[in-house]
Amino acid sequence: MKPYLQLFDFSQKINYRIEILAGLTVAMTMIPESLSFAILGGFPPLVGLYAAFIMGLVTAILGGRPGLVSGGAGATVIVIIALMKSHGIEYVFAAVALAGLIQIVVGLFKLGKFIRLVPQPVMFGFVNGLAVIIFMSQLEQFKTVVNGKTEWITGAPLWIMLGLVALTIAIVIVLPKITKAVPASLVAIMVVFGLVFGFGIHTKLVKDIASVSGGFPPFHIPNIPLNLEMLKIIFPYGLIMAGVGLTEGLLTLNLVDEITETKGNADRESIAQGIANMLNGFFYGMGGCPMIAQTLVNLSAGARARLSGIIAALTILLIILIGAPVIERVPMAALVGVMMMVAIGTFEWMSFKVINKMPRQDIFVGILVAVITVWLHNLALAVLVGVIISALVFAWESAKRIRAEHYIDVNGAKHYNIFGPLFFGSVTAFNEQFDIAKDPENVIVDFKESRVYDMSAIDALNKLTERYKALNKKLHLQHLSPDCRRLLENADDVIEVNIINDPSYRVAVEK
Repeated sequence: MKPYLQLFDFSQKINYRIEILAGLTVAMTMIPESLSFAILGGFPPLVGLYAAFIMGLVTAILGGRPGLVSGGAGATVIVIIALMKSHGIEYVFAAVALAGLIQIVVGLFKLGKFIRLVPQPVMFGFVNGLAVIIFMSQLEQFKTVVNGKTEWITGAPLWIMLGLVALTIAIVIVLPKITKAVPASLVAIMVVFGLVFGFGIHTKLVKDIASVSGGFPPFHIPNIPLNLEMLKIIFPYGLIMAGVGLTEGLLTLNLVDEITETKGNADRESIAQGIANMLNGFFYGMGGCPMIAQTLVNLSAGARARLSGIIAALTILLIILIGAPVIERVPMAALVGVMMMVAIGTFEWMSFKVINKMPRQDIFVGILVAVITVWLHNLALAVLVGVIISALVFAWESAKRIRAEHYIDVNGAKHYNIFGPLFFGSVTAFNEQFDIAKDPENVIVDFKESRVYDMSAIDALNKLTERYKALNKKLHLQHLSPDCRRLLENADDVIEVNIINDPSYRVAVEK
């Protein structure tokens, strides 16, 4: 049988060997992270693994692009910790299902395209901050609990852990230079596992975090009262979780688009996330979203199709059912080494090369987004703050661009040719261009090189016509769009009929 066959996408040929090995590697890195996030949120450990299985399988099959890996992510878990503490796990399941419904609605109404409004400096800050989080989270594995207190490990256990981590990193770095037949991360995990098991080395294992043994995800309807009061409780959590999941997921999708030089479908990804989260709510999962670390592990292993994500999800299920005794003996040092290399690969090192070529405001935005991401572990908030600041900076810079050139024609009429966008930020500068008291009886304002963008601009034009009319002067507004003409209620008798329609500017839509 040929190694390249077709699966799901008949225009794409895939390598089964690479996809299967990549899926196994992803599963190995996802298990400890999902367990850690579940424990962090106060959930039973299996709730995290069920989330990894359901999210991974559904989004691998239905998601917006191949190569993207979803699971029980920390970004979404952080949102529902407070609900877990205040109302318990049943309300959490309901909130997760509601978040899924919201995400489906976002996808159906094709709102995922608005992720394109995220500027590049925000992307730099998001990725760099996330890389720092991934790296710093691995340091938790160098801690242990003694008499109920968390302390850093010392002595021989520390040196053993550091040595195994260093061995893992060395294999991940060196092996691809020798051969790329198998994923370096998977080889590193197997070598360290064999070394620890063969020589009986005492070190921290997966079972030291939690047990991974269980059965199929059970169908479970959340045991909560069906009334308005319940909806008031879960709706804020469901809405925020949906927003966080979509933000992290669609940013990750954009990142994968750049790496693979292909195009994903944001709306399809939103719907797939929603379906997966709804199933989580009814099958004992804590929900989640795309996981950038595991996605990068998948891509670095050579995966470019949906099969690797399916293999990863099914591997997690098999481990839950029958493979727990083996996986629980995998050294945490191997997984820590792999994830540290993922963090290093995630960081946008090129941002240091271009930092001296970027505008100061872009540098500030990138650093701020990274700091918020690392400090608060809130990716959605960091991105939102970055987008708002970038938008305000853009508005300020655009406001300074408006200007007017004026002259008097042979008939004695004064012409104002406007350049630059007219919107809320540039209204004041626009008004300062006119000398109403000294202008002649006929004034022509030409918008051929300008655009009227919002109600503040419309209001400014209305007031301008009123000021000229009060002095018995006639104002002609040329090259305005029909929409602007309809809104200029007080200018019916002064707008000149020589109008050129403005094009309609909208966010680009998927074909």
